[in-house]
Amino acid sequence: MIEINEEVCTGCEKCIKICPVDAIYMEEGIAKLNEDECISCGACIAACPVDAIEPVIEAKRAEDLSDYQDVWVFAEQHEGDFKATGPQLLGKGRELADELDEKLCAVVIGKDVKDAAEELFCYGAEKVYIVQDDLLKEYSTEGYTAALTKLISKYKPNILLYGATHLGRDLAPSVAGRLGLGLTADCTGLSIEEVEGRKVLLQTRPAFGGNVMADIVCPNSRPQMATVRPHVMEPLERDPKRDGEMIEEEVRISKDIISSEILDILEPERAGEIPVEEADVVVTGGRGVGSCREDFEILSDLADILGGTVGCSRPIVEEDIMPKSKQVGQSGKTISPKLYIVCGVSGAIQHKVGIRDSDYIIAINKDRDAPIFDMADFGLVGDVDKVLPLLIEKLKDLKD
Repeated sequence: MIEINEEVCTGCEKCIKICPVDAIYMEEGIAKLNEDECISCGACIAACPVDAIEPVIEAKRAEDLSDYQDVWVFAEQHEGDFKATGPQLLGKGRELADELDEKLCAVVIGKDVKDAAEELFCYGAEKVYIVQDDLLKEYSTEGYTAALTKLISKYKPNILLYGATHLGRDLAPSVAGRLGLGLTADCTGLSIEEVEGRKVLLQTRPAFGGNVMADIVCPNSRPQMATVRPHVMEPLERDPKRDGEMIEEEVRISKDIISSEILDILEPERAGEIPVEEADVVVTGGRGVGSCREDFEILSDLADILGGTVGCSRPIVEEDIMPKSKQVGQSGKTISPKLYIVCGVSGAIQHKVGIRDSDYIIAINKDRDAPIFDMADFGLVGDVDKVLPLLIEKLKDLKD
């Protein structure tokens, strides 16, 4: 929410022109706020030339929570194709909604997404809320935050889940900050527990470098929000006979509130290739693999057998051998696959931070003192050029 200092306001009307939901109006030459319409997007704060508008963050207390109902899942999509996290979270959301005796709902934001959103009913959604606008075709923090905060303010969900993707990790904290909500990041477990006589969402996530599992609750704010790692939840079996209610909500998005511009979209080099941050299996190569693109083809062979994708370390990107989208590590993509095979990477701290949430790590390096072995579950000391062909041959034999 925002607050307008009427003593400072000069009546220039710049806030009115930029407000995407017409929540500000003029009365006797002073800007006034319609609190029921405000979505806390912050556009007016930046537009005001005299700093008469200030943000007001108020966490919703327990006594205000009786109207908050239903479990929502933010279903991330790109050009109508849904990320796997949507169906996965709907599977877990079904369990939570049943225990709370509430409805399971999905939220879709984009352009021309109505037909694609029908697919979410097949995975258990009883209601699907959609917001469509030309300016929402590509993701922007401000545009998506404006749309989602409007939905939350109007429909008041009890729980809202996001995938812990790059988009989800950006959108969720933005919404939390705008609405004064709690948020737990990178959860690996969700359940319903009773706390002080009220059923709340118990959010479980690794802490202290994965050495302990922390259980977190947000008893005094709604919706209870969490980002959930990809592939840790199982989707329901797709059933095309399932049906539900489609709710279209209009949110007027102003171009003036969007501070970024999409210049180019980098697509995977191979059609159908899984992004490294979404793959269950990632095979990564470093300087020890080679110094040209052809040297990394053997990693693709191994990844194809295992149904995974190929990543690389920072030096490989800097030497223009592989694209930035493949870089694994703190300055690249932070990943959490079920199996991570790392070849010819020494194990700098930046790389280790980006892979520490992997379920199993197999390291191959000819330097037995390489730091990567310190965090590997299994280590093979040897030349990658000799080890990988043998490993691929054995895997092919097992598949045959």
